[in-house]
Amino acid sequence: MGSQWDSDEEVQRFREYLKIPSVHPNVDYSDCVKFLKNQAKLLDLPCAVYELVETKPIVVITWEGLQPELPSILLNSHMDVVPVYEEHWKYPPFEAHIAPDGWIYGRGTQDMKNVGITHLEAVRRLKQAGARLKRTVHVCFVPDEEIGGVDGMKKFVESDEFRKLNIGFELDESMASEDPKTFYAFNAERTARQMKIICKGTPGHGALLSSTGAGDKISFIISKLMELKQRELHKYKNGAPLGEVTTINLTKLEGGVQVNVLPEELIASFDIRISPKEDHQALEDMILGWCREAGDNVTLEYYIRNPEEKVTDIQNSPFWNALYKTVLDMGLDIKCSTCAGTTDARYIRRQGIPAVGFSPMINTPILIHGHDERIHVNEFKRGILVMEKVVHAIANV
Repeated sequence: MGSQWDSDEEVQRFREYLKIPSVHPNVDYSDCVKFLKNQAKLLDLPCAVYELVETKPIVVITWEGLQPELPSILLNSHMDVVPVYEEHWKYPPFEAHIAPDGWIYGRGTQDMKNVGITHLEAVRRLKQAGARLKRTVHVCFVPDEEIGGVDGMKKFVESDEFRKLNIGFELDESMASEDPKTFYAFNAERTARQMKIICKGTPGHGALLSSTGAGDKISFIISKLMELKQRELHKYKNGAPLGEVTTINLTKLEGGVQVNVLPEELIASFDIRISPKEDHQALEDMILGWCREAGDNVTLEYYIRNPEEKVTDIQNSPFWNALYKTVLDMGLDIKCSTCAGTTDARYIRRQGIPAVGFSPMINTPILIHGHDERIHVNEFKRGILVMEKVVHAIANV
């Protein structure tokens, strides 16, 4: 049985993209590339595919501006999506089902195939209206964001291919907003530091009384980091946004051989996300100080020690001002803050390029990575209209 949206080409192109199961692990991006090449052909725009890492393609569709020598605009999204627990979904997650009430169900409807299609459809509407933009616009689709982007955007920004694009400003992802009038935007991210603290002691019988064993040392370390967590939790409970507090989570414990044997080694692993408001070096020095206080043979090793993430200064950005004014002129609002998680925009900012995450979804439940991820047709269509006006504004700065 058909629906009232069967003849809506924008909705049907979105559904076509959603049906491609570019899901981890072991993503095959070939169908995404085929789909995007076809979209470029329909838009009569050149399409480049860069495979800097085998089987990890980066697709860039380019609309040249009237003044191509000016720094260009990058509209970025990722092609990959996270795994699903299909038994918990109301409709199959790669069917792109439209319910009778207008909700489109599917993995990627929010994170972030919706945004990639919104970029393309905004360009399509502008071209069909005969608009000509001052700056060149690159619509970019990258792999592997959901697993850190190391073989995707990170590799891309370090390449000559990226440098030739001459990017002056990037739009990336944010998140849905349940508010009917206010979008979310991100101009910064917390810095990920994932570490393990290794505590060594002298093995012995479990009946002995020791104050310098591996267990005593690891207990000291855990208590210090949990005290810090409570201080940050207090900030959060008192109204600080999650992106502006430092989170500390004990995620893994290892060691020991038998319950009646004092262990030679115990290891505690922590996932720490540092707020841009925090002094990163001071925090690291404090943790290293605790390791020394805990006793001899206590060492810290990093799984991940990202550099301190850069913040895009929106106060002095003509691109942000154009984006913000466009949204306000539509009778809507936009709230900019620090992203609690991570996006590919961090790799752009590390190159000294201003970047803002902006996913034009309001009046929508936040279901990123969740069961029954969905967006309503009306909000999807509104998002295209908003993005059309935003692209026109920022590309004419």
